[in-house]
This record gives sequence, structure tokens and C-alpha cells, in this order.
Amino acid sequence: MAYADLSEPRARPQPRAVLELLKPITWFAPMWAFMCGVISSGSALGETWPFMIAGMILAGPLVCGTSQAVNDWYDRHVDAINEPKRPIPSGRIPGSWGFRIACIGTGVALIYAAFWGIWVFVAAIVGLALAWAYSAPPLRLKQSGWWGPLAVGFSYEGLSWFTGAAIVLGHLPSWEVLSLVVLYSIGAFGIMTLNDFKAVEGDRRLGIKSLPAQLGVQPAARIACIAMAVPQAFVVAMLLGLGLTLSASLVTLSLAVQIVLMIRLMKDPKAHAPWYNATGTTLFVLGMMISAFGVRQIGGGIG
Repeated sequence: MAYADLSEPRARPQPRAVLELLKPITWFAPMWAFMCGVISSGSALGETWPFMIAGMILAGPLVCGTSQAVNDWYDRHVDAINEPKRPIPSGRIPGSWGFRIACIGTGVALIYAAFWGIWVFVAAIVGLALAWAYSAPPLRLKQSGWWGPLAVGFSYEGLSWFTGAAIVLGHLPSWEVLSLVVLYSIGAFGIMTLNDFKAVEGDRRLGIKSLPAQLGVQPAARIACIAMAVPQAFVVAMLLGLGLTLSASLVTLSLAVQIVLMIRLMKDPKAHAPWYNATGTTLFVLGMMISAFGVRQIGGGIG
């Protein structure tokens, strides 16, 4: 795909257009995962509010917002056809300002993260690197139905959770916390795959190899369901092994309801994917918080 030059007209973007480019609605997922990380750290909640606020700024507007700007810049030619009212193709973000905003956001996020310790800084580097690799050539991981959702799931859920624990502790979290980071990142792969169902035909025309475009809707939905359910089963097993019976029971209940919802999803995955994202995915993220509170009971990331 050819990209336009970076010639700069004198016009500057309006603040409202910049905010639309950064897509605040997408900030919820990483901010929620960050809160799970803070809670799982085991620190007294009354002492974590400064970290909670600071980290939500990092996970939401800085890292996630920047990733949205990067994605829209490198998708501007496609958006000019499919979604011409978006800030960049509509001209409300003129010239190379989309690229500039992405670069400025990257720099500000890294400087901000550096103030909160080495592990937070490292997590920010990895998250921003994945954001650029996801959207920008030559990698453009979003063109792969495997690497794209995995990168987004790991960034939104895993890295944000890790950052939440690390920003409070100031050191590497415990194995219990790291296990939850990995398991829920894998589960998020399924959620990201479901998000691809809304653009199957467009992906096929543009050569984007999302799983629904590659494998078909039914096989992709089956993979998504397995990817969401199996890691949660491992979470339940881990919580039981740690003696956290109540947390394990609540996550089990959440998973059981999700499986019932998955049965309906599989009847017509393309039609029911938005419905499942509003129901099953909500239960998934509630399970994350339950797990965070559970691990908190045994000291979380302390030690």
C-alpha cells in the first residue's frame, strides 16, 4: 500500500478532532486491566489512589490513545473509502498531523512512564512498540489473524495489568500476578478475534487475513470461544490451588454463563458477535477483577 507524503499545510487540527482521533471509548479496556493490576498487587487500597490515577492516564489516553492515532494514520487510505468521515480522511486532521500526533503521543507516554520506575517504563516501551508494529509497515501485524489479535490482547489486558501491579510495587510482580497476566492476555485474543467479524467482506477484499476472512466465520468463532474459555479454566484451577475457593467459584460461575452465551453465539457468529461482546465479554472482564481481588488476599504481587 502506498502512503502519502508528509507535506504539511498550515492548517492545524481542532482539539475536538484530536480527541476523536484518540478514541476515548477504547481506553476502558486497558484502564480496567490496569486497575486489576493495582488491586492484585496486595497494597492497601487507600494508598494506591495516586498510582491508580497516574496509571490510568498512562494506560488510557497516552498509550491506548497513541495506538489509535498510529492505527488511523496508517489506515487513512482505507478509511478514505470505507469511513471517510473519520478525522484524517475527512481533513479535520490535516496534512501529516496524524503522524505527528502519533509521534508526540509516543514520546510523551515514554517520558511519563519513565517517572514511575523501570518496569513501568519497560512495559510502556513494549506496548508502544506493539502499537506501531500492529499498524505500521513493514510488519502491520493487523493483517494477520493470529499475530494481530494476540498483540492487541497482550497490550490491552496483559501489559496494562502488569503495569498496574508494577507501578505500585516498584518491582517485578509475583508469579501469581504474572500468571493472570498471561492467561487473560490469551483470553483477550478471542475477544479481539470477535471484533473482526464486523468487517469480514472488507478484510477479504483488502487482503487482510483476519481469522474470519481466512478460515470462515464458524471456525474463527470456535477458535475465539476456545481462546476465551480455556485460559479462564486455568485461572479457576490456579485460584483453587491457592485456596481461594470463593474467587474460584465466582470465576467458574462467570465462565459457565459465558459458555451458555457462546452456544448462542455459535448459531450465527457474525450476527451475534456484537451481542456477545456486550454480554460474554463483560463477564470475562468481571472475572478479571474477581481474580485480582482473589490474588490480593494472599499478598498479590508482594514478595
